Amino acid sequence: MRNMFLAFSMLGATFAYAQQPVKKPLDHSVYDSWQSIGTQLISNNGQWVVYTVTPQEGDASLVIYDRKTATSVTVPRGSSPAISQDSRHVVFSIKPFYKDTREAKIKKKKGPEMPKDSIGIIELGKPGIVKFPGVKSFKIPAKGSGLLAFLTEKPAADSAKSKKTKTGKDTDSDRADDDKSGAGSAESGMLVIRQLHTGIQDTIKNVADYAISKPGNNLLISITSDKKDSLSRTGVLLWHAATRKADTLSRGYGDYKQFAFDEKGEQAAYFGTRDSARALQQFYQLYYYKPGQDSAIVAVNKNTSGVPSNWTISANSLIYFSEEGKRLFFGTAPVLPAKDTTIVDFEVAKVDIWNYKDDYLQPMQLKNADKELKRSYAAVYYPAARRMIQLADKDMETVVVPAKNDGPYALGYTDKGERISLQWIGRTLKTAYLINLEDGTRKKIKDRLDGFFLISPAGNYISWYDLVNKEWVAYNNTAGTTVNMSKGITTAVFDEEDDHPDVPEAYGMAGWMQDDQAVLIYDRYDIWQADPSGKRPAFLLTGGEGRRNKIRFRQVRLDAEQKFFKADETLILSAFSDSTRYNGYYSLRLPGKSGKIKQQPKQLVFSPNSYPELIRAKDAPVYAFTRASYTASPDVYTGEEMAKAVKISSTNPQQQSYNWGTAELYKWTTFSGKQAEGILYKPEDFDSNKKYPVIFYFYEKLTDGLFNYHAPAPTPSRLNISFFVSRGYLVFAPDITYENGYPGKSAYDYIVSAAEDIARKPWADGKNMGIQGQSWGGYQVAYLITQTPLFKAAWAGAPVANMTSAYGGIRWESGMNRQFQYEHSQSRIGATLWEKPELYIENSPLFNLPRVTTPLAIMANDADGAVPWYQGIELFTGLRRLGKPVWMLNYNNEAHNLVQRQNRKDIQRREQQFFDHFLKGAPAPQWLESGVPATEKGINWGF
Repeated sequence: MRNMFLAFSMLGATFAYAQQPVKKPLDHSVYDSWQSIGTQLISNNGQWVVYTVTPQEGDASLVIYDRKTATSVTVPRGSSPAISQDSRHVVFSIKPFYKDTREAKIKKKKGPEMPKDSIGIIELGKPGIVKFPGVKSFKIPAKGSGLLAFLTEKPAADSAKSKKTKTGKDTDSDRADDDKSGAGSAESGMLVIRQLHTGIQDTIKNVADYAISKPGNNLLISITSDKKDSLSRTGVLLWHAATRKADTLSRGYGDYKQFAFDEKGEQAAYFGTRDSARALQQFYQLYYYKPGQDSAIVAVNKNTSGVPSNWTISANSLIYFSEEGKRLFFGTAPVLPAKDTTIVDFEVAKVDIWNYKDDYLQPMQLKNADKELKRSYAAVYYPAARRMIQLADKDMETVVVPAKNDGPYALGYTDKGERISLQWIGRTLKTAYLINLEDGTRKKIKDRLDGFFLISPAGNYISWYDLVNKEWVAYNNTAGTTVNMSKGITTAVFDEEDDHPDVPEAYGMAGWMQDDQAVLIYDRYDIWQADPSGKRPAFLLTGGEGRRNKIRFRQVRLDAEQKFFKADETLILSAFSDSTRYNGYYSLRLPGKSGKIKQQPKQLVFSPNSYPELIRAKDAPVYAFTRASYTASPDVYTGEEMAKAVKISSTNPQQQSYNWGTAELYKWTTFSGKQAEGILYKPEDFDSNKKYPVIFYFYEKLTDGLFNYHAPAPTPSRLNISFFVSRGYLVFAPDITYENGYPGKSAYDYIVSAAEDIARKPWADGKNMGIQGQSWGGYQVAYLITQTPLFKAAWAGAPVANMTSAYGGIRWESGMNRQFQYEHSQSRIGATLWEKPELYIENSPLFNLPRVTTPLAIMANDADGAVPWYQGIELFTGLRRLGKPVWMLNYNNEAHNLVQRQNRKDIQRREQQFFDHFLKGAPAPQWLESGVPATEKGINWGF
């Protein structure tokens, strides 16, 4: 009877299992609707969490969650939200319907005819949305409440009319010179200034630009003239929130830009010019206003004492006041030569002249030409004394002002005279100066540093990291003395695992204590507190908790305006486990005035998840964060305790309908006896009694991302892991450590040993294994197929095939020569081509192509700015001549990684067809079997 009962029980269990729906594999149709979390905000009082949910293609939505009632409001197409400081209002853009924008693009409509954004306003806790159509931009005060300013689009009809009059005469000849558009004026619109609490609105016509002060007490507004309105004039207005009235600060023909207020919103500054847009040169002036003046004064122009000869105000520089409003920082620049209008373009030679004495190679100069034409040099104006001081010049281009910028000092540095070696080192030596902000004098404090400089928040110290000596140094700006802050730190402050043929990078610095009393320095795991004066020994803030447990602690910056840490302050630290790859957060209470540590780091949350973003309410102990894993789509959580936080979003519920997968650490021993790790991804319906084809995907080290979510998306050219796993593949991502001079052999040691180890598993189909890599990964793919016939299919994106020809080439995205990459960086040869030619040949796939037996697909794009596409051509033509199966995809005008979404979708489809054919025996598509003739380009895709 008992056996009969068991039999019926088993039959019931089998029947129940059979009723479970079989989950379907992912396909290419799923991409567009797959969601991600976008912007996340939390109100200052901690009650409201606002976030956006964005599909890959389509209409996003804005969600406003009330923590008090645990309810939410969803706004279709809401984006770019902002919460008022008093936590009473949220303001956001409302995008046009995606289908409408797409239709307009199909019909080739231009700016004025394209669908426009709207703006939405919600009073938190109350029903209803106030909407305004056709809004170009909106702003609310950073530290004030109750005010909103937004600029509406100019009506399409008016815009069209304004473009028709190309040669017609101005009927108001008296105003022809006074009201023409300025040097850089934008199309104007109507500015609406709304009192959020009352709904009262003021409007100002013909507004080109505007800025709102941090407290929200004043606005600066640039207006242009309207020939239909005889009373309108070009100029700058100062609008007062208290009186709802405007004063005119500047009036008359010109262009005005770069508006700035001081912290109190009382002093104002901006650039202006009266030169026509058609003038061969435009000269800007710095305008300054303070309460009590009738209008803004010209504070500095090209003739002002202190401005270098033949220099002028740079309208491309930023303007900002010092913290206490005593200084006004801006930029100057040499006067550029006027364009010679007598030169006929078609009679002028087009030539780039390369000179071995040039600081930068011509391609780098050309790449940065626009940036250099707009380069500005720091200067400061003292409003009280009406005095201007030039701080930077061509001999010292970079000036860094401390956070507390009313102090006496600033940092200046330059790499002038050291730039040629950038070609083969990849960085330059820098010389630093201490700048006196009161008179502009400078004192050299460190010559030819291989490292980088920083200035402390209060300006008492200039610090630097010395890459060669592997130490942190502090220079006392008053005493002129230096202290090695690393001296008392008993662990390495540099990357202990760095495997490049170069000096290792520093782990970094968390920041400074108030009044520059101490500095917080990272080692591999922990945080040290060091004394820049050298009077007190360095000590472990985290008590060695990180190194003992192999947990890496790093400070999380939750307040964008925080300039330093205070005694007794509680920091939030991100935490990452080297052994388990768990992520999370800890808290750390800093020592008080006694200097004693009061507690060890305290765990807040630590789990097999990733935590991409964390925010905290300003005035309440409330957090909001994103949590995810390979199996869990990223969602928003909120609460006072992270470990007990409530999930308030639910992205991608459709994932439950698909065969997803799992991710786990996999360990093995390499051929050279090294212990190694990688991530093994398995299908959700994995059956150990079956055999699965395997794709190996690699770059350098990837296991830190064990708990990362991989949305099924058309990637820039990397392997779409979740897609292939869902469709019955195993994917393995090994970590690789490299030996200098032998990057190819190192890749072989780790990847092939892993492949052989996995092939021995009963659930792995060792006869159907493939490899895929992009960029550095693409190089390794190309190298591996010359060394082993183990893999049945290979896909290499943007590979280097020939290190001898690539060595001297140009990275066109930056204009830099590639030598540094081989001698000091990723390619890890560690010597010049003429010093170790044998290493360049040994590590180049091109010289071993006759040994290749693996079918290879290559992506090499003609606008690749990192790896020249002729590397792909060398690889393709070599294999083609040898009669080896090889294909190459060139996505026209595309970059190193694909940018255009239609191209990303295309490559995903081809990658699936490629691996399905070679690893699963699927029929070959036309593009693999016979190709697609150029005459059918854009008509027949060969799928």
